Amino acid sequence: MIDYTKKITTDREFNPIDNLDYSIESDRGRILSSPAFRRLQKRTQVFALELNASIRTRLTHSLEVAQVARFIAKTILSKLKREGLGTYGLEELENAFVSTAEMTSLLHDIGNPPFGHFAEQTINKWMKENAVPILDAFSATTPDAQSIKETVAKDICNYDGNAQAIRVISKLQRLNLSYTQTLSVLKYTRGAYETKPPKEDALSYLKKKPGFYYSEHAFIEKVQQTLGVASGHRFPLTYIMEAADDISYLTADLEDAVEKGILTLDQVYDLIKKACEAEGEDYLLEIIEDRYNQAKQNDEPYQFNMFFTLIKAKLVTSLVFHVVDIYIENHAAIFQGSFNCALLDYAKESKYYKAVKILEKLSAKHIYQNKEVQTLELQGYTIVNELLNIYKPILELSADDFSKLIQDEKIDCFIAMRLIRRISPKQIVAYKNDVKSLERDNRESFQILEWYYRVRLVTDYISGMTDDFALNEYQTLMAL
Repeated sequence: MIDYTKKITTDREFNPIDNLDYSIESDRGRILSSPAFRRLQKRTQVFALELNASIRTRLTHSLEVAQVARFIAKTILSKLKREGLGTYGLEELENAFVSTAEMTSLLHDIGNPPFGHFAEQTINKWMKENAVPILDAFSATTPDAQSIKETVAKDICNYDGNAQAIRVISKLQRLNLSYTQTLSVLKYTRGAYETKPPKEDALSYLKKKPGFYYSEHAFIEKVQQTLGVASGHRFPLTYIMEAADDISYLTADLEDAVEKGILTLDQVYDLIKKACEAEGEDYLLEIIEDRYNQAKQNDEPYQFNMFFTLIKAKLVTSLVFHVVDIYIENHAAIFQGSFNCALLDYAKESKYYKAVKILEKLSAKHIYQNKEVQTLELQGYTIVNELLNIYKPILELSADDFSKLIQDEKIDCFIAMRLIRRISPKQIVAYKNDVKSLERDNRESFQILEWYYRVRLVTDYISGMTDDFALNEYQTLMAL
């Protein structure tokens, strides 16, 4: 039975708000006023350290995703009204349904590090080569300690912006969002410490990437149990956020590439036209030819603005109605959270799927492999890698020495004594709260987990930087 009153609730970690409308508005206010949300304005979408304000950042991308998600959510409700919203427990939840999908979209990139996805790979490579050898030296003579050691080794080498988003929301910013709003951000349902399942697994797509860390696993389990979402399953409104994100990407990167002069309007048109003709795809070809001709009739120098505006207006609307149909056709599985596919990837024989894949391939080939973009990625790699090297002494301390360090006591490591003062107090509070909850009976397990939360502390600090702050910190500390 589909009953959204079981999923969209006022439950939250502390200080619950009994009125659902007030609860939803409270979530919206907390998200919009969060420093972590504001920092998205200085985080890379594709082009790092970009001075041209017309080029998308994580913030402007998130705003676009939120609008598309709002469109999808409202269209779903409009179609479900034909059967009666009461059939699905949505009669009094229209505002909550739309707002949750919209706010989830604003949050979806909040855990992304500076310099984009390339930085995720950089962090994981550094952890494998530098942090794991430190962990190997820890004693683990009991089965419990050995199990924790293996868990930690996997977890720290699987940094992911999706998993970091859950940590930012729950512990670093301590937003105390409703469980509904929090769980809707959980795009992937596998812990970073868990093994990726094979393709034949019933939830293989939902678990293809890490969705949360070991540090938040107890919290996620509690939220899932409260909202009746089975382990490994997804919250239904998350499918809307994912579809909105996928739709928003399609022409955005091409538009930014023209803005930066990497491609011209004519080149974009020719590339799409040739790809459509090669694939026998008439739907997208018809759209771009019609919009291109309209734009070329305009004598203004910024014809590409009109071209992309016209394309988006047609393409987004078509794709929104397409994913809404898929959502409703598969409503039971989506509500249960077992629908093992992105909405936009479901109907692989449709003209919409083929159009999406053409645009994705063009972006991958002509933008992501562009020399300028890859140069920026290499710069980001150097900056993030060196910052981790600089903060490595904090991970090399004993638990006792680090305990003294955060209590402003002197230790025999003058570098660590200075580095710790650069880390945000919010992040140190998160570390202290995590360590406070540890059991100290098993000394080996305690030492491993204390060190694990120290790794999280350093990762929280560096991954929470904006592009320009990371560059400035790198230049400052490397000069010293």
